[in-house]
Amino acid sequence: MPWIETVSYEDAKGRLKQLYDRIKGPDNNVDNIMMMHSLRPHSLEGHMAIYKYVLHHPDNTIPKWFLETLGVWVSSLNNCAYCVDHHFAGLKRLLDDDQKANAIKTAIDARDISAAPLDQKQKLAMHYAEILAQSPSDTSETMVANLRAAGFDDGEILEINQVSAYFCYANRTVLGLGCSTAGDIIGLSPNNSDDPDDWSHR
Repeated sequence: MPWIETVSYEDAKGRLKQLYDRIKGPDNNVDNIMMMHSLRPHSLEGHMAIYKYVLHHPDNTIPKWFLETLGVWVSSLNNCAYCVDHHFAGLKRLLDDDQKANAIKTAIDARDISAAPLDQKQKLAMHYAEILAQSPSDTSETMVANLRAAGFDDGEILEINQVSAYFCYANRTVLGLGCSTAGDIIGLSPNNSDDPDDWSHR
């Protein structure tokens, strides 16, 4: 049970019900992390907007599977099993290569990104995400310059930054309010990246 009161889909009314209908998955399932916001529907709307636009927007140019990889890494560093479980399932589905996905997860679990089947450019992004998650004041212009030199343009560096920062926010929402995966359907996401305003989970 979460540590604060939440409103179920069945009991939702007004604006909250409208938002639940917009984000629900099969059988009217609403992810528990979103239900955490149910006493403040405007907060739910803000969370869902940044999640969709940061991770699942058609104007992003970094592959979604790698953005999910950054999210799983940051969530693991923050010991947020909820987000690791959900987003590893998304990573695995998007990558469509179980062997590679499992090898990435093994490296993440071991806190050894050097062992992950990622290229050096991607490993640099993972290092940046690690520093931003664990000691943000230690990030530096040099780190950003290194990402640029590796081949990321500045828009992609922003994507890396925003995904890493978003997951720190999501992890703290989960860990600070006792959110669990009980009743969730693991791995659903708003996968219609062609429409930024389609928030439905499937």
